[in-house]
Amino acid sequence: MIVQLVKKCLGVKDIASMRLSLPASLLEPIPNLEYWHYLDRPDLFAAINDSDDPFERMLAVLRFTFSKDLKFIRGKVCKPYNSVLGEHFRSHWDVLPVSYPSDPTQPPIQHLYLSEAAARSSYSALSALSPRKAISETASMRSGRSGISTVSGLSLLSKGYSTPATPGRSTPATSPDLFEAELDAQMSNLSLGNINASKSGDLIEGEEIPALADRPRVRIAYLTEQVSHHPPVSAFTAYCPSRQLELSGIDQISAKVSGTTIRVTPGNFNKGAFVRIKGGYGAGETYQITHPIASVNGILRGSFYVTVSESTIVTCTGGPEGGPYYRAIIEYKEESWLGRAHFLCEGVIHTYTPGSREHEEWTKVKHVPRSRIVAVFDGSWKHLIRWKRAIDPDSSYATLLDISTLHVIPKAVRALEKQLPDESRKLWENVTNKLMAKEYSDATKHKLAIEQKQRDDAAERKRKGQMFVPKYFEPDLDSGIPTLTEEGRKALEEELKEEGPYPLESVVDGVETP
Repeated sequence: MIVQLVKKCLGVKDIASMRLSLPASLLEPIPNLEYWHYLDRPDLFAAINDSDDPFERMLAVLRFTFSKDLKFIRGKVCKPYNSVLGEHFRSHWDVLPVSYPSDPTQPPIQHLYLSEAAARSSYSALSALSPRKAISETASMRSGRSGISTVSGLSLLSKGYSTPATPGRSTPATSPDLFEAELDAQMSNLSLGNINASKSGDLIEGEEIPALADRPRVRIAYLTEQVSHHPPVSAFTAYCPSRQLELSGIDQISAKVSGTTIRVTPGNFNKGAFVRIKGGYGAGETYQITHPIASVNGILRGSFYVTVSESTIVTCTGGPEGGPYYRAIIEYKEESWLGRAHFLCEGVIHTYTPGSREHEEWTKVKHVPRSRIVAVFDGSWKHLIRWKRAIDPDSSYATLLDISTLHVIPKAVRALEKQLPDESRKLWENVTNKLMAKEYSDATKHKLAIEQKQRDDAAERKRKGQMFVPKYFEPDLDSGIPTLTEEGRKALEEELKEEGPYPLESVVDGVETP
């Protein structure tokens, strides 16, 4: 069946625009809008604005960038349901943000959904990587933001993660009452990505650490909507009012068969993910994070894995006059078509001059003049990333992020009875239930009914001479940064006010939803 599908796609300029209608048996039981988001580690996102140093904020954005697609490292490559026009999804996360030590060369202290670091032999990394410090060396540090002593979760791995759901805590395999508990549990291997969890350590929740039991959590609300069907385009916004952070962008991909792989690139509307700081230390800063090129490999063997090529560019604009203005390049190393993939990357953080266009041509590390380089980093984007300042070439490398310790933090989703008919889980409820029950024929019937209704609605709009107007986002998408409508702001505010099991950090006065 897979071979026949590949044959259909040969010579097609853009597979994504074909909107292939696959039989339900080939789909994973998760809606596309729920699957595609960039908050697999919202604790790293929430801490972006914790430092008064713009260089350290760039380091924080890089950590978030390396973690935002963790599902492809921890989980399997899959095909979710195709989104229908007007479908939307909303959710939120209540997290303990990472804590940053006063010494910027020390890695962040993380508290949620961690396991022991993978053995060096489990991942491919650069041969020059310096020895990692023992856990005990960084196990107890002082957080610059919270003012309390926090303990690294890596040294406190003590409990398993397949415990029954109880109020006040959530685990990868279970969830609180406000989740769809049974659905989340059955979907955990896909949407929460725990199938590759380290066998040498267990996942932990923050409240299992005594020092963090009473610490308020930070809420991040998320909203996305399918705003176009041909081509398939969705808009998304995530907002964290207590930390004055916003993440938004346009999702559109283009895909084609290249040799024995599927090559996935950003679509015309997709200009990357944008992190905007609304107040605090980095008020006015916007970080544009472009998307690299990804390839889905192992098609003929039916054993899929993702490799990444080209570059991700992170550019900081705005902020105080006089700078410094930082830009980062993450260059992914090409994989050999022989042998196993190595997943290597290297990069630089460099300064640039606002108003000048010379830096726009710097897309590889070798393009950047030495005089502009502030820091360098390298490693494996599936394992350990290390960095050091360029001003001191003899200095030792420090850990930027050890991705092998991280697991996807699950989202909180409103119960089905509280969802609207065009909300993703409600819309695809019958398909999901039938797939879970392995009743594939009935699942396909429900899926075809949804697709037929979309065609009927499109025909009716054409007959009346009407254009589709998104409900939650303004229709103008040219800038790559979507704008919420009044209904969109209302939906985001409702999500921010959803009841949860944890005490939440207070919202800064005067901060409004985007």
